[in-house]
Amino acid sequence: MTITSRTGTHLTVLVMLGVSHLLNDMMQSLIPAAYPILKESYALDFVQIGMITLTFQIAGALLQPVVGLITDKRPAPYSPVAGMMFTLSGLVCLAFAQSYAMILASVALIGVGSSIFHPEATRMARYAAGSRQGLAQGIFQVGGQAGGALGPVAAALIIVPWGQPSLAAFAVFALLAMLLLAWIGSQQRSISAAFAARRASQGATHATPSHGTRTIAISLVVLTFLMFTKNTYGESFRSFYTFYLIDRFGLSIPASQMMLFVFLLAAAVGVLIGGIVGDRIGRRRIIWFSVLGPLPLTLILPYADLFWTGVLTVMINLIMASAFAAILIYAMDLLPDRIGLIGGLFYGLNFGLGGVAAAILGVLAESYGVQSVYRICAFLPLAGLLIWFLPKIEEPRTS
Repeated sequence: MTITSRTGTHLTVLVMLGVSHLLNDMMQSLIPAAYPILKESYALDFVQIGMITLTFQIAGALLQPVVGLITDKRPAPYSPVAGMMFTLSGLVCLAFAQSYAMILASVALIGVGSSIFHPEATRMARYAAGSRQGLAQGIFQVGGQAGGALGPVAAALIIVPWGQPSLAAFAVFALLAMLLLAWIGSQQRSISAAFAARRASQGATHATPSHGTRTIAISLVVLTFLMFTKNTYGESFRSFYTFYLIDRFGLSIPASQMMLFVFLLAAAVGVLIGGIVGDRIGRRRIIWFSVLGPLPLTLILPYADLFWTGVLTVMINLIMASAFAAILIYAMDLLPDRIGLIGGLFYGLNFGLGGVAAAILGVLAESYGVQSVYRICAFLPLAGLLIWFLPKIEEPRTS
C-alpha cells in the first residue's frame, strides 16, 4: 500500500526511490572519496586519477541512453535490481584490487550498474509524480545528492582508518537497495496505469503541446552544453577539491573529506529547492538562476581564505544543483513519450561529460597545479548566457 496525495503523487514510492538513489550514489561516491588513499597506495598522478573518473563515467554514460530507449518500448521495472548487482560486484572488486588495471575494471562495473539503474528509476519517478513533477524529481534527486555527499564521510570515518579493503563492507547497502528496488518494481504496473489515466483525462481538457523538430533540437543542444559546463565545475570538486584543500591550506585527509561532504550536502538541498520552486515559477527561470547566478561567487573563490572557501563552495553548489531537476523535466516536456531515453540521456550526460571533464582537469592539475583548475573553472557559469536561446514552452504550474 502506498500513500497518495490529492495531486496524484505517490509519496511512499517517491521516498523509496529517493532512498534507493541515495544508496546507489553513495556507493558510487566511494570512488572519488577513496582517491587520496589510492593515489598514495599506487603512486598515481593526477592524470591517472582523472582516467579513473573517465572510465567510471564513460561506462555509465554509454549504456544509459540505450537502456532508456529499450525500456521506453518495453518497460523493465526490475532492471534496476540487475543494475545493483553490477554495482555490488564492482565495489567488492575495488576493495581487493591489486593493480591500476583492476581499479579501472572495478569502477567500470560500478558505472554499468548505474547506467541500468537510472533510466527505469527516472521513469518510475515520473509516473509517481502526479502533478508535482518538480517535487518528484527533487525527492528522487535529493536522495542521489545526499548519497553522493556521504562518500567523503565514509572515507573519513571508515576507509581512511581501515584502508581499501573496507570498501567491501559497503556491499550490504547494495543488497538493501536491491530489496527496495524489487518492491518499487512491484508497484509500477498500477502506478503507470494511474499515470496514463491522468494524462488521458488532462488531454481531454488541455491539448498536448506539439514541439517542432527545430525547437527540440535547439533545446537539447543548449541543455547539453549547460550540463557540460555545470558538470565540469562540479567534477572539479568531486575529484580534486580534497587535493586543493590539502595543497593550499594544509588540511589533513579526513578534514578535507568532511569539507567535501559539506559541499556535496549543499547539492542535496539545492536540487530539492530547485524542483519545488520550478513547479511554481517555471523551469526556464530556474535554469537561468542556477547556471548564471553563481558567477560572482566562482570568481571570488580561488582567492578566498579557508573559512570563506567553505562558505562560498556551499553557496555555489546550492545554487548550481537547483538546475538539474528543471533541465530534466524541461526535456521530458519536450519529449513526453521518451521518458526512459531522456532519463538515460541526461543521467548519461552527467556521467560522460563529468568523466571527460575530469580527464581534462586532471591534465591541467598535473601541468599547472591543482589551484589553477579553480581559477580556470571560475568562468564556466558564463555559459548560462546561452539560456537566451532556450525556447519558451508552456509548462503546467502548481499553486
